[in-house]
Amino acid sequence: MRLDLVPLKQLSATRSGDAWDCHAQGEDPQFDVRAQAGSGLPAPGWYLLDLRCSVREGAIVAPCFYPDYGKGQSEANRIEIAEPVDGQRRVRTVVLINAALRALRYDPTQCEAAFALKGFRLRRISRPRAVWEMLRGIQRSSRRLFSDEALSALRDFARSIARGRAAEAAEDLKQRYRAALRRKTYSYQQWIARFDRSFGRRERAELEAGAPLFSIVLPVRDTPLPWLRRCIDSVLAQTYARWQLCIVDDASNDPAVKKLLRDYAMRDRRICVQFRERHGHICEASNDAIDLARGNYLGFLDHDDELSERALAEVARAIGEHADAQLLYSDEDKIDRDGRRYDPHFKPAWNPELLCAQNYICHFAVIRADLVRAVGRLRPGFEGAQDHDLVLRCVERLRDEQIVHIPKVLYHWRAVQGSTAMGGDHKPYALEAGRRAVDEHLARMGRPSRVEVTPHQYYRPIRRLGAESPRVTVIVPTRDRVDLLRKCVESVLARTEYPDFELMVIDNGSIHAETLSYLDELRARPRLRVVEYPQPFNFSAIVNYGVRQGAAEVLCLLNNDTEVIDAHWLSELVSYAARDEVGAVGCMLYYPSDTIQHAGVILGVGGVAGHAHLHLQRGSNGYLGRAGVVHNLTAVTGACLAVRRCVFDEAGGMDEELAVAFNDIDLCLRIDALGYRNVWTPFAELYHHESASRGLDSAPDKRARFQVECETMIRRWGEVLFNDPAYNPNLSLDSFHFELAFPPRSVASRAPQGRRRPLSRIASL
Repeated sequence: MRLDLVPLKQLSATRSGDAWDCHAQGEDPQFDVRAQAGSGLPAPGWYLLDLRCSVREGAIVAPCFYPDYGKGQSEANRIEIAEPVDGQRRVRTVVLINAALRALRYDPTQCEAAFALKGFRLRRISRPRAVWEMLRGIQRSSRRLFSDEALSALRDFARSIARGRAAEAAEDLKQRYRAALRRKTYSYQQWIARFDRSFGRRERAELEAGAPLFSIVLPVRDTPLPWLRRCIDSVLAQTYARWQLCIVDDASNDPAVKKLLRDYAMRDRRICVQFRERHGHICEASNDAIDLARGNYLGFLDHDDELSERALAEVARAIGEHADAQLLYSDEDKIDRDGRRYDPHFKPAWNPELLCAQNYICHFAVIRADLVRAVGRLRPGFEGAQDHDLVLRCVERLRDEQIVHIPKVLYHWRAVQGSTAMGGDHKPYALEAGRRAVDEHLARMGRPSRVEVTPHQYYRPIRRLGAESPRVTVIVPTRDRVDLLRKCVESVLARTEYPDFELMVIDNGSIHAETLSYLDELRARPRLRVVEYPQPFNFSAIVNYGVRQGAAEVLCLLNNDTEVIDAHWLSELVSYAARDEVGAVGCMLYYPSDTIQHAGVILGVGGVAGHAHLHLQRGSNGYLGRAGVVHNLTAVTGACLAVRRCVFDEAGGMDEELAVAFNDIDLCLRIDALGYRNVWTPFAELYHHESASRGLDSAPDKRARFQVECETMIRRWGEVLFNDPAYNPNLSLDSFHFELAFPPRSVASRAPQGRRRPLSRIASL
């Protein structure tokens, strides 16, 4: 069926025969699909869209149809269309028209682009042909001849047909096919095409007025010439002009490298080149480059990596927004030998615990030149982790608000065989150098620890409290379900090596004889107290009451449906909670199936807050290692939460208006607002049979109560919930697994504000 395409908006197109030359001029270009004279729009049924597409500029991103079945066009009826893959011009997509069409709209892309279309047509096909084409489409999306996904789809389709469930089989296959199309639509390549853009000229001019001079530190040694050219060219391509490129050749053996550097120095006087006669390794070469620097900020660039063309402009903008900025860092990704960008690292804002576990700051780092010189520049002996060591020494001299994160990809890290970008095991000496850097940093900070390397090649500082161990009250609210309570209590008593704790069980009106008998037994045992709280269930009120009954320096809130796994769980929690600057400390919780139930909380996920890395297998690395290392989070679950009593009291305890849901999140936010840092550690491990003693929130009254508590949190905390500094605005709030946000939220630069608001103001919100 031949159809006409008529531009509707943000699109210009000229036609020659069955070809259209198109220019999309915005993010929502649209064609109206019209029937040719003497025919109508496609009737209900299965069709195969067949066309050829070639792109001159930009990209084809998320093309789709919007059918109008009589009630207008909506996302609910959107039909995804396959995109051209790896230069292949032919596009084939199975399309199901569900009902008689009143209109049909075709959106060829979702970004500015110049492209050509040829042979656009919808061909009616049979159901068997549609099944075959969908299976082929699933296979093509995986780029493997024998795709597990396609084979699984075929197997399930055949099984449903054999059981007489043809309609169910067709719907399942259609959804799998649609999911395969959507995966590519929401890939990093499409994210780049839609959201990774350069500035306009007026913005560049505004940025350059009175802005800083950046000196880029670039040590070089025998770099492959193609990578070195692309590295230097990425500096020359900057949209921001006030820069100096300080290149030091560290006695390269290849004369072509030296010739290339001399040629670049002749081309642009902003490029300074110095040649070392003796090979001194990266620290000495970098320090020589720092000696050449005239700028008030230093940026660090590896000799085979590339900067985004707007990198320096974005840093200059952030400095303008944070006048006292001393250390700035951006997001980054990797780039392969063919120039394909992949594996983005979308980072949190300033996160000191994470920096002790991994050099998450890494690239692109820009630091005040006088600060770098004050700490002694780069230290020989830390090669491979020299940047991690430098950052650790710099942050020791800074206030939190002087450390600025720019949530934009400004650096492309070359991933070739043998580079650190391919994995830490390619340079084992770098791992050991980083371990020593963290060890020395903690000693200088007055927190001497034993630093170990984790199975995923990150760092774990271990600090045992010994004689300093404060007394801990472990508070366990409960009501009946003695099977759960017994498992919890006995696991705490049998598996906890912490020397000084008491276990307080708060009974909220148990009535079952077996439970009452077990509580009587507990009253006679050492280290145990049973406290009665015969009031209607209110988790916040129960906890607050329990806190008032004890006098320990540290509190540990513990659900009655948890079970201790590791003997050091309480020592691990208290080793962080005992620090003056730390607030709440959370742990790793697993479902009994050994999948993750809680690896920290991300604000905004699911509406108010959600658990990170939900359902990943135990031992999983998580997003860029974060499921396996200690780091700062804005909130952690109250199912197992340690906090000093003075901090709990200063925050006002738990809010009894939040009887069931989000009281722990609210408490963490209040603690965070006081300027304390909340911490999550994967090295305190417990099982969690989530809400097993209370039941699920499926009853109408419980759903209504949950909705009220959601509204309370949103009213109280507002935009705080959607701008979690421990997360990244380029990551989705619709996923527990750090997936890309389409579109990103605010990407303004961000820095901690210390004591952001007095608690008296928070309480009045």
